[in-house]
Amino acid sequence: MPKKLPKILVTGAAGFIGSAFVRLLTRQRLSSKIIIIDKLSYAADLARLKEIRKGFKFYRCDICNKKRIGDIFKKERPDIVVNFAAETHVDRSILSSDEFLRTNIFGTKNLLEAAKKSGVSRFVHISTDVFYGDIEKGRFYETTPLNPSSPYSASKASADLLVQSYIRTYDFPAIIVRPSNNYGIWQYPEKLIPVVICKALKNAKIPLYSKGLNVREWLYVDDCAEAILGVVLRGKIGEVYNVGSGIEKKNIEVVKRILDILGKPYSRIEFVRDRPGHDLRYSLNFSKIRRELGWRPLIDFDNGLRNTVEWYRNNISWLEGKVKYLEAYWKKVYFKI
Repeated sequence: MPKKLPKILVTGAAGFIGSAFVRLLTRQRLSSKIIIIDKLSYAADLARLKEIRKGFKFYRCDICNKKRIGDIFKKERPDIVVNFAAETHVDRSILSSDEFLRTNIFGTKNLLEAAKKSGVSRFVHISTDVFYGDIEKGRFYETTPLNPSSPYSASKASADLLVQSYIRTYDFPAIIVRPSNNYGIWQYPEKLIPVVICKALKNAKIPLYSKGLNVREWLYVDDCAEAILGVVLRGKIGEVYNVGSGIEKKNIEVVKRILDILGKPYSRIEFVRDRPGHDLRYSLNFSKIRRELGWRPLIDFDNGLRNTVEWYRNNISWLEGKVKYLEAYWKKVYFKI
């Protein structure tokens, strides 16, 4: 049984991965007190935390609000901070990057300053694999130079480097986690898998960039949450940990597998113009977290995908409630070849 954690503050906890982490934390009863901060942007939803409604204290706050963040830290005095708060979608960053730079860089800076003044014992920053760029062969290591291709990945690279600078300059007790592509239940329908499920359930055309040959490494969200908890409990201060699955799939393979599960024809696929700067392949070497912390992914892709598809099918009202706000966005992003 893991040791009991002291007071923990989680930012971006109403988001996709952040909520999975909080649900895990609550199920295992690992913290004496959980404080969550979320501005409840378009992709956030407290419904993701409905099963543990009384298990945390909630502050609705934008991490870019420096004074409010400082006041919350001063009042709550958290021992541990886990930062999920971010703008995360590549396509949206290409349309407009302002909010990505604001939240992912300046928001992270506000959290670092508040945590430094508050004297936290550890600050776990949730980063990404996207800013490594793409790789034709081999895998990315934690020491691989960052090579961002989009405003989103550039903003996350900046935040990552900012955390590293605080570690070196201020001896700040931070740890960085860089996960691969997450999928699973409760994901907002702007990412590939929920978009495909949504379109397929509506018997609509399924947009797929170029010929769908881009390769991603797919990690089930509950496995990711377990990895992050392992870092919170046993991670070494100042270190960076890649979190992957070893499961690489071309986007076209993922789309066809979803259609197979739902019994829909491949003719639903509609190839659209590729997005600018689209990385071809991501692949992480995550031997460090396996070796040092004993973590490994447990959910294989087929079971994880089936579980995800069934969850969306059983929660169609939640999905449709999100989709009605996405039609105009989809028209901006997807163009026929």
